[in-house]
Amino acid sequence: MKILIIAEHKNGTLAEATRELFGLSLGQAEIHAVVAGEEVAPLAEPLGQLGAAKVHLVESPALAGGTGESLGQALGQVVPQIGPDVVLAAHTPQGRDLAPRLAATLDAALATDCIQLGCEGETVTARRPIYAGKATAEVEFTDDSLKVITVRPRTAKAPEPDAGRSAEVATVAVELSEQKTALKEIIAGGGERPDVTEAAIIVTGGRSLGSAENFSIIENFADTIGAAVGSSRAAVDAGYRPYRDQVGQTGKVVSPQVYIACGVSGAIQHLAGMRTSKHIVAINIDPEAPIFQLADYGIVGDLFEVVPLLAEAAKNRNGS
Repeated sequence: MKILIIAEHKNGTLAEATRELFGLSLGQAEIHAVVAGEEVAPLAEPLGQLGAAKVHLVESPALAGGTGESLGQALGQVVPQIGPDVVLAAHTPQGRDLAPRLAATLDAALATDCIQLGCEGETVTARRPIYAGKATAEVEFTDDSLKVITVRPRTAKAPEPDAGRSAEVATVAVELSEQKTALKEIIAGGGERPDVTEAAIIVTGGRSLGSAENFSIIENFADTIGAAVGSSRAAVDAGYRPYRDQVGQTGKVVSPQVYIACGVSGAIQHLAGMRTSKHIVAINIDPEAPIFQLADYGIVGDLFEVVPLLAEAAKNRNGS
C-alpha cells in the first residue's frame, strides 16, 4: 500500500499537525509526502527524517499563497502521477478546504476529521466522531479506489526525527490556470501563545467571567503553564474574546493533552469541540453543570478564587 501525506507548512517549517501524521499506525505502507508552494525544497530533509520514503516537490509562484483553489488544482494533477492508495492530510483549515476538492476532482472516497486510522494489508479503516461527538463511527473502504482522509490534530504523537533517514526527492511540474481567488493579506494573531488547535494544554473561559477584562485571570494562568487560551461561544458572543479562540461545534475542534474549562457549563455545542481531549479538568461553581459528566477531574468552586490559586501553585512548582 502506498500512502501520500500532504505536508502543510508555514514560514519554511512543517506544521505540527503534519508531523503527527507520521506517528499514525500505518502498518507496512510505503510512505510518500508531497509539499507544494514556493521554494519548498528545504522541507524534503525533515520529511525524510520523519519517515517519508519519497518526497514530491511541487514548486510554483502561483502556490505561494496556498489557497485551496491553487493547491487543489496542483495536487489534482500530481496525485494521479504518484498513484497512492490513500491521501492523508491534517484536519486543519487548509486540510478541510483541500480534501473535499481533491476527492471531488479525483472521484475518490472521503473521510474527514478522523481520530483513528488502521491499515492492515490492503484494508483501510477510519474512526470519526458523529452526532456532535457523542458517538463514533468506523468507516471501512470497500474497494480499491483512491481514499482521501483528514486526521484531527493531536490524534497521534509526532515521531522523533531520525537524522540517519533520508528520502528520495522528485520535482513535479504542474500547469495552473488563472486563479479566481488570491491571498491579499495575512493578519497574524497577537501575543506568543499557541493557537488552540495546536496547543497541548488549553485553558478555556466561559461567559461567567463577566467581562473581557476578567479574562486576564485565564490568560495569567495559561501563560504560567504554557497553554493556549480558549473561549466558549457564549463568551465570544458577549464580546469577551475574538472568534479565533472559540472552541466548539461552531468554533474550533481541539484535542489537547489537557483541557481546563473554567466557568464553562458544558453545552452540547461546546462539548462537541473538545470531548476528545485526553484529560479534562472542570472548574465550576455549579456542581450540576454538565461539564462535570465529561471531566476527568472536577473542582466545585468559584473560578475567581480557584484559578489564581492554581496559577500560584504552578509558579511555585516551576520555581518562578
